[in-house]
Amino acid sequence: MEPKDLTATDLTEAVWKKSSRSGNNGGNCVEVAANLPGIIAVRDSKNPNGPALVFTPSEWRAFLGGVKLGEFDA
Repeated sequence: MEPKDLTATDLTEAVWKKSSRSGNNGGNCVEVAANLPGIIAVRDSKNPNGPALVFTPSEWRAFLGGVKLGEFDA
């Protein structure tokens, strides 16, 4: 599979959803957009016009798998 350049991805049609883990923590939230073909975008809800991280679906699945397995627990 050829690498995909995601640096100039158009996110204007992204439908952002707040993480269910965000709770009522004063706005420290992560939002994810999974409605765009071939990408998953992540942004900070406090800065919706700021930069977003963009992942391929397989990268996102690998990250979520690591979270579920506790790979990032300190």
